[in-house]
Amino acid sequence: MLKIRKRDEPWKWGALVVFLGALLFSLVLSALLLKGQGKDALYGLTVLWQGSFGNVWSLEDVLLKAIPLFLCSLGVAVAFRMQIWNIGAEGQFALGAIGATWMALAFPGLPRFVLLPLMFVMAFILGGVWALIPAVLRLKLRVNEIISTLMLNYIAILLLDFLVFGVWKDPASYGFPMTPEFTEGAIIPGIAGSRVHWGIVFCVVVGIGLWAFMRFTRLGFELTASGEGARVARYAKIRYGMLVLLVMGLSGGFAGWAGCVETSAVLNRLQPSLMVGYGYTAIVVAWLARLEPLNIAFASFLLAALRVGVENMQLKLQIPAAFGTIMEGIILLTVLAGQFFLTYKLVRKPRQE
Repeated sequence: MLKIRKRDEPWKWGALVVFLGALLFSLVLSALLLKGQGKDALYGLTVLWQGSFGNVWSLEDVLLKAIPLFLCSLGVAVAFRMQIWNIGAEGQFALGAIGATWMALAFPGLPRFVLLPLMFVMAFILGGVWALIPAVLRLKLRVNEIISTLMLNYIAILLLDFLVFGVWKDPASYGFPMTPEFTEGAIIPGIAGSRVHWGIVFCVVVGIGLWAFMRFTRLGFELTASGEGARVARYAKIRYGMLVLLVMGLSGGFAGWAGCVETSAVLNRLQPSLMVGYGYTAIVVAWLARLEPLNIAFASFLLAALRVGVENMQLKLQIPAAFGTIMEGIILLTVLAGQFFLTYKLVRKPRQE
């Protein structure tokens, strides 16, 4: 007979074992789902792998999707560390794209070394301000930030639609909702002629900067300590309200940067197809990575590869678009369930004679 016992020490390689086990389990379940649809499960998983890693074009596509996902996930992780549940990265992503587009359309003649910083600054400001709205509502009116951030997502997306269908619509777009194409100075260039752009270097700098901030600064320590709750923070004489505003501003700003990078480097204009759910997937990435920046980089790459692979499966196997979302959900649930074994273990209960 088995019983649950708390581990004397945390399982050293537990996180890696749990993650790999969850990934394997999700692949097995996905194969069963494919089989249930009358598809060849082994061929389907092969198509998934080839679509993600089969050639240079696929790898470039994975990296392109991992960049905005990484920045959104960093923002989500900052808020989650303080137990502020920011579900609004999708809307903050949209506001960042709007801010970047505003600068690109307002100052098309500026050189790149002036215009790109302007776009990044405005994207961070608008994304941060959008995130500060639910922060203020939480502090002043005790409004649940899960509800307010989620509702603001819809407003942000509709605001983006209003602009590309209205005042920013390109007269030469033949009726399609999109802005005029950005000038060269507003476009983040590719690296060495590839489709992968310099936004990936920006991600590395931001990731290292956030890691150093959280690990080596007093403010980062206070932020982590405040995650135990408002009472603990106030008992330790930490300015809890100020930290809530700070983390939400940073969280929204990072998501805003993601919107800026995607608009500038990939689409070269603002259009509704920008909104593909990076902000929601970022929540999955942040939890899979246990809110650690280095782990977030790996998890972002993995989830981006899953997206690209599922797109390939859709084309070759004619499976529903929701299949990728199902796989994401299975991976997250199995990883979260597996966290139990990091602290506890099953032992055989001795028989009583």
